[in-house]
Amino acid sequence: MRTARSRRVAGVTAVLVVAGVVAACGGGGDSDPAGPAPAGPREVPAAEPLVGTWRTWVLPSASAIAVPPPPAPGSEEADAGLAEVRRLATSAERTPAVLEQIDRWSGPLPTVPWTTTAFDLVAAQAKNPPLSTRNYALVHGAMYDAMVAAFYWKYEYDVEAPAGIDTAIPAGSDPSYPSEHAAMAGAASRVLAHLYPDESALRLDEQAEKAARSRVQAGVNTPSDVGAGLDLGRAVADRWIEHARADGAGTAWDGRRPAGIGGGPDFWEAPPGSVSPPVDPMAGTWKAWVMPSNSAFRPPPPPAYGSPEFAAAAQELIDIRRNLTPDQEALARFYEGDQGTKLPGGITLEVNAADVLRAAGADVEAGALSLPYAVRAVTLVTIALADAGISAWDAKYTYWNPRPINAIRDLGLDPDWTPLLNTPRFPAYPSGSAGYAGAAQAVMTYLFPSDTSKFEQRARDQAESRLLGGIHWRYDSVSLVSGNQIGELVVGWARSDGSRTR
Repeated sequence: MRTARSRRVAGVTAVLVVAGVVAACGGGGDSDPAGPAPAGPREVPAAEPLVGTWRTWVLPSASAIAVPPPPAPGSEEADAGLAEVRRLATSAERTPAVLEQIDRWSGPLPTVPWTTTAFDLVAAQAKNPPLSTRNYALVHGAMYDAMVAAFYWKYEYDVEAPAGIDTAIPAGSDPSYPSEHAAMAGAASRVLAHLYPDESALRLDEQAEKAARSRVQAGVNTPSDVGAGLDLGRAVADRWIEHARADGAGTAWDGRRPAGIGGGPDFWEAPPGSVSPPVDPMAGTWKAWVMPSNSAFRPPPPPAYGSPEFAAAAQELIDIRRNLTPDQEALARFYEGDQGTKLPGGITLEVNAADVLRAAGADVEAGALSLPYAVRAVTLVTIALADAGISAWDAKYTYWNPRPINAIRDLGLDPDWTPLLNTPRFPAYPSGSAGYAGAAQAVMTYLFPSDTSKFEQRARDQAESRLLGGIHWRYDSVSLVSGNQIGELVVGWARSDGSRTR
């Protein structure tokens, strides 16, 4: 149906304005989060007919997974679907709880609930920073590919959204079959179930079903729209799971250090009082997304243990700890990312995704990001974080640089010295958190060039926070530069992905 695609490309117009939702059960308003949305004009996003031509990450193309044709107009299935949409559009059905679900799954950045779920699952696992950012990229990348694929088929079939319905949210200007929201939900739930097998796959499937059904309850999609979207997303997830199984994650370490790398005090050992093994020495060998090789951005060796440069770095940390200000402590703790949290890469993702969310929720006149561009933005950040983690771990387990708490005590500078933050169980050099900061900075600067100085300062703060926390040497922040270089590779990919670059 190329004629339908051509007709819609030619007919893309400015943003439309439609009437908002009239309160279904009384009450509500801005101060009532459980109530319906306030009445008034609501913006309908402009159509995005070219999204289905964008480059995908794992799928060979947006059309690689076939979506069957929608029910024929006037058929029994089509009529039954419209009847269900009309039934759910009544005030009796649109309870405050239903409206809350609609808002949850149909926000300006509908990946947010899945990001939050991923954060929770990471927090429940043993601390493994590169595994967390690998998994964030897999979940968000699968949602991106599912969205692009959904848009391809939308413009192949050119199905209008249900007509004559009092919708709870704007229907949008793109064709409705298949639903991109349902496709992203199907992809995210299945990838998460693979990555975290101890989590109930049924619970994740139920989340996806709720996300899909909320679109029907909102009156903007039919059951066939969301059913096709869920099936497409799950099929996309299967391709991503196949990719994940071959990326090297989970490879067991043989327990041997590289030639020339001994034990402490010259090289890394577990923090005092601990005998735990190092966290995932093989992460630096995993398959990268954009790096030409995992050692492409490996920094030169750090100062040798006991050298004047090393001793000066140790004394600097002693002085910082002694004179730490409340603001410095707050900065260190903000970016800490210890066990039981979303970890440093998750903090980096959350902070920067908040900027994407604000842009997606802005007025059109203020340059709001459409849903596809918002999903794309967050995906680019996660891909950059994943490779930054691999790069940092490649260097960490090349040099096995000791952590401050071990070295400061072993050097006899302060036998009782303790850092502000808990010392991680892997080598110090270079800082993984600084690498994440640099990678995100490059991508965000590309996406929002007017905020360049903000992103530069944010990255510096994140890198500095590790020094203030006493768990890194100043020279560990060399990964701020390498992370930035990795982010620029992601930007290079983005500039050729078929979208309108910003």
